[in-house]
Amino acid sequence: MALHRLTSITVGVPNVEETAAYYTDFGLTPLGGNAFATTDGGEQFKLAHTPQRRLVEIGIGAENPDDLDRIARQLRTLDLPAERTADALVTEEPIAGFRAVISVAPRIEQHRTEPTPYNGPGRIDRANVRAPGIVREGPVAPRKLGHVVIGSTDQAATQRFFTEGIGFKVSDVVPSIAAFMRCSTDHHNVLVQQAPVNFLHHTSWQVEDIDEIGRGAMAMLDQNPERHVWGLGRHHVGSNFFWYLKDPAGNFSEYYSDIDCIVDDALWTPGTWEGVKGLFNWGPPPPPSFLMPEDVAAMMTGAHNAG
Repeated sequence: MALHRLTSITVGVPNVEETAAYYTDFGLTPLGGNAFATTDGGEQFKLAHTPQRRLVEIGIGAENPDDLDRIARQLRTLDLPAERTADALVTEEPIAGFRAVISVAPRIEQHRTEPTPYNGPGRIDRANVRAPGIVREGPVAPRKLGHVVIGSTDQAATQRFFTEGIGFKVSDVVPSIAAFMRCSTDHHNVLVQQAPVNFLHHTSWQVEDIDEIGRGAMAMLDQNPERHVWGLGRHHVGSNFFWYLKDPAGNFSEYYSDIDCIVDDALWTPGTWEGVKGLFNWGPPPPPSFLMPEDVAAMMTGAHNAG
């Protein structure tokens, strides 16, 4: 695939300082200027001031300048303008209005981490020692930005922007509701769902295993139990373990591990999922505030008044 990762995102919030403190607690590394880094991805997150919370910019990594030329041609077929520089292409998604910056960028190098040893029936992979997850110390640090979930008032148009315009591939769909799309070997890097107003639903951050999800979430809840949204559980689409928390601006942030990886497109058949499997395989049922965040009604009112 000519595309290979999400490079970074910029999220607009009305309360930058308070939200920045949250993402420091979440485990991202502050770089100054409200920018943050992950362990493997470098600078991947930035906060900016906006009247309402929203996705301001999404960055996507490409292999070489030829890929940018191809994307520019694809965008022209959709009548979408793009500004080209030597190593980047900047365009705007036509529904929600966030910028997309496709740049020639190095791939994320993640050195192999040996699987966490778990004992099981007839299998003693961890003998005479305690489980690593209960002896780990120190804060959890996300390894990389995995995916972004966007609500769009025209899901089909936003999906075309990513697929026909930029070159994402569809991994799975929930009919008339959402499409899981990838620009890397991860099952999805962007999910677009139909919504009554354009908004950012959540960002998702990779950690080593299910123990790190639990450790990270519990540390966040020890400081403020009201951060809890949904978890612990396992998604059916994508297969990843998850735990969702909420930042002070109302955006959800997810710790995840063990997501499906699509290395050979010919060996993957996109599925169509409906009902509960479109949301999760096991875990507590999602709260209504996850399906429709509590501030969406206010966003709708604001959008109507602005109109």
